[in-house]
Amino acid sequence: MRAFCDEADAGVEELRWLWLAGTTAPDLWDYRSWERLATHHVEQARAAGALTTLPLAVTSRVAVHVVLGELAEAAALVGEIDVLAEAIGVGLAPYGAVMLAAWQGREEETSAMVAATRAEVLARGEGAGAQIYAWAEALLGNSLGRYADAVAATDLVEQEQLLVGAGLWMMAERVEATARNGQPDEAAQAFRRLSAHTRVSGTEWALGIEARCRALVTEGSVAEDNYVESVERLGRSRVRGELARAHLLYGEWLRRNRRRQAAREQLRTAHDLFTEMGMDAFARRAQRELLPGGELPRRHAAEGGAELTAQEVQIAWLVREGLSNAEIGTRLFLSPRTVEWHLGKMFGKLGITSRKQLRTLPRPACPGPVRGPTGVTPGSEDGSPGSR
Repeated sequence: MRAFCDEADAGVEELRWLWLAGTTAPDLWDYRSWERLATHHVEQARAAGALTTLPLAVTSRVAVHVVLGELAEAAALVGEIDVLAEAIGVGLAPYGAVMLAAWQGREEETSAMVAATRAEVLARGEGAGAQIYAWAEALLGNSLGRYADAVAATDLVEQEQLLVGAGLWMMAERVEATARNGQPDEAAQAFRRLSAHTRVSGTEWALGIEARCRALVTEGSVAEDNYVESVERLGRSRVRGELARAHLLYGEWLRRNRRRQAAREQLRTAHDLFTEMGMDAFARRAQRELLPGGELPRRHAAEGGAELTAQEVQIAWLVREGLSNAEIGTRLFLSPRTVEWHLGKMFGKLGITSRKQLRTLPRPACPGPVRGPTGVTPGSEDGSPGSR
């Protein structure tokens, strides 16, 4: 990891090794190196015109965005992967899309993608891919409060297999699921396996997750101390989705211990964070906890981009990156004229008149990934001019 990060600025041309280095970073709970290497991988693949490598590189970047709670950015890149896969005729397992849909709480979409591709992934021997799917199903189950389903999704972690990346995250999901499903022995066992990795890593991300999971398998003041530690550690990181979950679990614990005012503060914070990031199922879970106390979550003013289509969100993010219409068209396989047409629609929806104003607006809401090629033809559903 150190070698590749040191070489990143010098220009590493061996794209196959960049993928391996990048996927090693989440095993070490090191989101900074992961983000740096994934970004560099995408840049190098684009610069080299390596179209068969680019979808894999972009998938890694999607995973980074998802873990950091940047779901709008992740959705835009998932759309790009679909366009690339269609253009080069290469089918890829939708790992990035599954991760995104699970965090968004999109139950039907997550289940459909997993069901459609799990057998193929297993047939190819992609063990890490199987762990991604299991983690996504477990996370979704926990977000929906279906803890038995989350336990079932993580049963494979009981096998003595190598845990990497999403397998480690899956272990954290198992701790929460088994603790909430009335299986304390299984929760303690899962915590022991998880903490063997998090202690070695020592990052704020790792130790924040460890503290949150330890709180679930302890009681009284020990549990509270660990919830507080988890909030503090994750608050010093950029892993905002996991921070919101720490606030949620702490709030739920406080409410069950009849400390309603303190619980409301934690639950409001969690709800606000989940809503801002587009993690709808977790937001509803926080809302359910607030309702028994007689409090409705505060309504959020509509943010810029709330009415944008998935394709318009993609274009908005590329504009914010400083790309021209021609560059955006190349990236999304659209004509510059079609990009201009979409921008005109977006300006009307947002009440603005220039690209400069678009760059200053709050980040667009995340409507979900685009499926299939983004090009449309005259008379298509959205009515845009031909883009092929």
